[in-house]
Amino acid sequence: MSNEWCDGPFGSGLKSTHYVDAGVRVIRLQNIRAYGFDDSDAAFIEEAYYRTALGDHDVVAGDLLLAGLGDENNTVGRACVAPVDIEPALVKADCFRFRLDSGVVLPHFAALQLTAGAAFDAGILSSGSTRSRIPLSVMASRALVLPTLEEQRAIASFLDRETAKIDALAAEQERLIALLKLKRQAVISHAVTKGLNPDVPMTGVIGLGMVPAHWTVTVIKRFSTLQRGHDLTDAERTEGPYPVVTSSGISGTHGDFVARAPGVVTGRYGSTGRLFFIENDYWPHNTALYVNNFHSNEPRFVWYHLQSVDFSAHSAKAAVPGIDRNDIHVLAVGVPPISEQRRIAEYLDSQTSRIDALLSEQQDGIDLLLERRAALITAAVTGQIDVRGLAPAEAA
Repeated sequence: MSNEWCDGPFGSGLKSTHYVDAGVRVIRLQNIRAYGFDDSDAAFIEEAYYRTALGDHDVVAGDLLLAGLGDENNTVGRACVAPVDIEPALVKADCFRFRLDSGVVLPHFAALQLTAGAAFDAGILSSGSTRSRIPLSVMASRALVLPTLEEQRAIASFLDRETAKIDALAAEQERLIALLKLKRQAVISHAVTKGLNPDVPMTGVIGLGMVPAHWTVTVIKRFSTLQRGHDLTDAERTEGPYPVVTSSGISGTHGDFVARAPGVVTGRYGSTGRLFFIENDYWPHNTALYVNNFHSNEPRFVWYHLQSVDFSAHSAKAAVPGIDRNDIHVLAVGVPPISEQRRIAEYLDSQTSRIDALLSEQQDGIDLLLERRAALITAAVTGQIDVRGLAPAEAA
């Protein structure tokens, strides 16, 4: 690789407080994606500050960008190319810029090959217990195996075309998943607010619209009372059979429990509005809200009904949006008799299980496409398949 490389500024040189609405683009880890630059989530700093203090971290179109930090979803060492019209720009900490000799290596080919080998290289070169990190000097030592420039162009062209086809198929399945999720939500919302009998007499209620006339209208606090979860540090956690339920789901176990099953839990901040039905005694974490009183209502009906509540509309506007249970407790709700609650819950169990099976099938299809995509790229950039003559012939 070229000696023209740099890392982003560390420490106080570049902080989020430096960000402004427009100016010099700051390239961050979330912009460096596997096999492509993600232009969303843009951040900027003032040009005057960049020119006087951070010019050595500059990025121009065609520069090779590498991620020096990774997590479970984004492999350290992934690479992409800085797009046209990115200037003026600079890299942030843990983002590396390499300016390659275009007479020897095409940046696009280099990015494809480095990303294809990122998982393997990370296992050898990275350090860190929670997030994998490769320092700039070590990243510069990663090897590239280079065919001729003509072959690099042929491989890059072939992969651009073939991966575009795969991406289009994956995007179509993503659209189907979005539609299935909307259908799932609509089925739940209709059943828990209108019931299953389309011929039942309805009545209008302020804040709810039309509800079955025989249902009781109350507020959520009297339907299912929410309680903030309980603090539990890793040091306090002991081995045991009881799941610890956080804002994002089950995270480990504990030797004691706080709440009896069945349980309904949602995120208090972070993953707000995502609801979990817990079938065993459990420990609700401080990051979550849990139902500590079902008021003799059917727990699974409560679980489904709370899924019809737009929690995001009632989350506090802060750096980390959170839910105050008191804002949820005052919302109006229509409550059917307990026997009808059970019928609705059984109906929704059946309907959502079918939709969930379709969602799983679509997601499996996307995962398979992404695996094929990665395998195709790896095979092409390592010479396992010969694409010479393929791209020009098909393009003609």
